[in-house]
Amino acid sequence: MEAVTKMASERPVVIFSKSSCCMSHSIKTLLCDFGVNPAVYELDEMQGGREIEQALLRLGCNPSVPAVFIGGELVGGANEVMSLHLKRSLIPMLKRVGALWV
Repeated sequence: MEAVTKMASERPVVIFSKSSCCMSHSIKTLLCDFGVNPAVYELDEMQGGREIEQALLRLGCNPSVPAVFIGGELVGGANEVMSLHLKRSLIPMLKRVGALWV
């Protein structure tokens, strides 16, 4: 769990993902289309990915990916990110943490 917290706080936006997950791809595409440059950790391609996935589940991410952290805080998965976007709250949140300049 400590590793997840450390990784999540290294950049304004961090996404824990799996390369084969279509929802992870959708969230990465959405954020990149806004101009965000998130840190992306592909759990199925990295050493220790299974342990990180278990830590994400313990944090309440179910399913475990995508798990999106903004400003070091867990926002949630695809449903939560899309809900924020539809409520027009996502972009202001990204601006607050310095992930977007305009």
